Amino acid sequence: MKAVLKKSILLIFTALAFSYCTTVPITGRKQLKFMPDSELLAMSFSQYNQFLSQNRLSTNQNQINMVRTVGLRIQQAVETYMAEKGMADRIKDFRWEFNLVEDRQVNAFCMPGGKVVIYTGILPICRDENGLAIVMGHEIAHAIAEHGNERMSQTLLANGLLTAGGVIVQSKNPSLTNQLLLQAAGVVTNLGLLSFSRQHESEADKIGLIFSSMAGYDPRDAPSFWQRMAGASNGQKPPEFLSTHPSHERRISDLEAMMPEAMAYYEKSINRK
Repeated sequence: MKAVLKKSILLIFTALAFSYCTTVPITGRKQLKFMPDSELLAMSFSQYNQFLSQNRLSTNQNQINMVRTVGLRIQQAVETYMAEKGMADRIKDFRWEFNLVEDRQVNAFCMPGGKVVIYTGILPICRDENGLAIVMGHEIAHAIAEHGNERMSQTLLANGLLTAGGVIVQSKNPSLTNQLLLQAAGVVTNLGLLSFSRQHESEADKIGLIFSSMAGYDPRDAPSFWQRMAGASNGQKPPEFLSTHPSHERRISDLEAMMPEAMAYYEKSINRK
């Protein structure tokens, strides 16, 4: 009887895997995505607005203009690429927004649906538009690759919140959905999910480098930017196996390996001008 039950469960999850399998743009990696986009984006937009209401937006017009200029160029590159690849439907409900928050933290993020926040604390490390494009390309890549949905799906699967019919509705438990969204943004506490998160970070490095190169930003600045990030951390970082991000050394090495492909996109973009 137990063998029959195990076989039934395996068949259910195999069916789920095939039904909800999608492809990540650029890398071509297969991923599972169980959360309906409409639900995820509604939660994301709500959380983003709440974040903005609780934090102070910058009033430095030059810096604001730089953030929005870089953001719009990468947005246009993303939309062009997705349209050319027949993937425009994946971002049709995005509501792009680029905001600069007055905060000393060296940080930035992009929530599902194209909602971007840059912290003023990261601008000295960016130095210029090109450095900022490396940051924004990476963060936007998480949204384009739907890492948030994938991570939430992984959490749902791990907690038994999936059925043969799909996702158990969470509308009656807003605290759970909020927690899942936080986890999707990178707040994880389970060691079993950390390597999964590192995979997302490395994938976002590649996708982001390609998108920023398509937007006309020189990818050769990426390794030096991450070297500056390494210096800003003053060596205070956990061992890689306990971190949700690749080590600075591995990240820089991987970016250098990606450079020929990124340069091809960059040269194509500047030749169009």
